[in-house]
Amino acid sequence: MWRGTLILVYALVLLPVQADAADKTAEHPLSKVIIAYSSISGNMAPLWVTYERGFFSKYGLDVQLVLVAGGSRAAQSLASGDVTLAQMAGAGVIQSNLRGADVIMIAGILNTMNYQFIVDKNVQRPDQLKGKTIAVSRYGSSSDFAVRFALDKYGLVPEKDVRILEIGTQPERFAALEARRIQGVMLEVPQSLKAKKIGFRILVNLKMLGLEYQHTGLATTSALIKSHPDLIRNVVKAYVEGIHYYKTHRQESLTVLAKYLKTNDAEALKQIYEDIGLAPVPAKPYPTLKGIDAILREIGGNEPKARMAMPEQFVDLTFVRELDNSGFIDRLYKANPIAVTDKPPGLPVEPVDYKVKAGDTLSDLAEWFMEAQ
Repeated sequence: MWRGTLILVYALVLLPVQADAADKTAEHPLSKVIIAYSSISGNMAPLWVTYERGFFSKYGLDVQLVLVAGGSRAAQSLASGDVTLAQMAGAGVIQSNLRGADVIMIAGILNTMNYQFIVDKNVQRPDQLKGKTIAVSRYGSSSDFAVRFALDKYGLVPEKDVRILEIGTQPERFAALEARRIQGVMLEVPQSLKAKKIGFRILVNLKMLGLEYQHTGLATTSALIKSHPDLIRNVVKAYVEGIHYYKTHRQESLTVLAKYLKTNDAEALKQIYEDIGLAPVPAKPYPTLKGIDAILREIGGNEPKARMAMPEQFVDLTFVRELDNSGFIDRLYKANPIAVTDKPPGLPVEPVDYKVKAGDTLSDLAEWFMEAQ
């Protein structure tokens, strides 16, 4: 009897709220938006959390998430109009833009390298990679860029000394490593933890470099910015709130990570949250101009346009800057600050103290760091 009464009371309370929400939706229908994400990794967590916790709908957006594996493919989807925005590799944005595609970055989600170069246990030294195969998601993606960066550091020439194979997402690349189809791959948690547990080796930990590098960003087209600035403004505002929620709601965020990464490995989820969510993901998601410049200098040897380009031409800071200047972001963190009792693991003990010189490349920085260890 009491159960029926409780259900009746619940219905009487809830129905007016639902009806009111329906009326508001009818008056102001949500804007349909398709957002691509280019990998299944912890780097995508800000997008997943923003979506799952309802921040997009809060700002009038009916969002559909789609996986488009690899930064180059995500950029193609943007340029063709198949998707509205994409959370993707910064290298993919830059290379597509240089080739004439209308692709531009509006927020920086991860502004440093976050990969571990995992190799077969029989590979004890970098020179033993000669004749081996290394997997990337897609050519032009962040994993591709990181592989080429590492090979250059070791004096190895891609496609001559080492074969680079497109395979797809991190779970797919990990499966290829496990099946011994490849002998090396750039991985992040949780795949990197799995690889270490079954005997694969870490050749180099790129995330320990602490260098500015535009690993992951939120991109759209300049045409859409001009035609629908309010839509982009609302997307960025939702993202900023989603990032704040991610940083301040540990357990809820871990649940979202578990859903999209399809794992209940508590150790892996905790490491992703602390290594990425609490540290590298910025509260104020400006893209890193220094990180974009590093990419331009690195690809400038084979891409003449990159040598003439300026980092500013690949970004539109309007929307993040508006939220920053208005005090919106500061108010979020003042009202609900991040509770961190210990320094997140996986970061350098001391700040990287390297004086950047004109003409330095990522290889120069990596060589200095590795010698300093």
